Amino acid sequence: MNKVRLLVTGGTFDKEYNELQGTLDFKDTHVMEMLRLGRSRVEVTVRTLMMVDSLEMSDEDREIIKDACLRSKEERILITHGTDTMEVTARYLGERVKDKTVVLTGAMVPYVFGSSDGLFNLGSALAFVQALPHGVYVAMNGRCFSWENVHKNRAIGMFEEVSR
Repeated sequence: MNKVRLLVTGGTFDKEYNELQGTLDFKDTHVMEMLRLGRSRVEVTVRTLMMVDSLEMSDEDREIIKDACLRSKEERILITHGTDTMEVTARYLGERVKDKTVVLTGAMVPYVFGSSDGLFNLGSALAFVQALPHGVYVAMNGRCFSWENVHKNRAIGMFEEVSR
């Protein structure tokens, strides 16, 4: 079985409610707890690259993600990412990472809220990253999309194929 490299970049996935400020902020990633709760038996190496809201993610941040993908000894890479610019990062990586299977996933609701889609998305993405051929993909809500054919439909809060 192939090992999976899991790169954490932040996003709603890892946000927590700051009671003093009334804001959603970052502390630590919840990925290890989520893998434990999901009873995952996949060999995963986790690395936190950054903890940023994807609306604040820059091309310099995307370059860091790309470099981590290219340097990874694992061919299968799962990236947790904010949903607002996930498709932008997918396109950035899709044009630059060719010899790996990279799957980006995230959540619309923070994991700590209990009603998050994050646990389901993480499990689905973990399955997709093991099964798909080399390429870059976005996995959300049980569906998987190729990097050049995905966008977030903000009107319905879901990812879908680009209309052609």
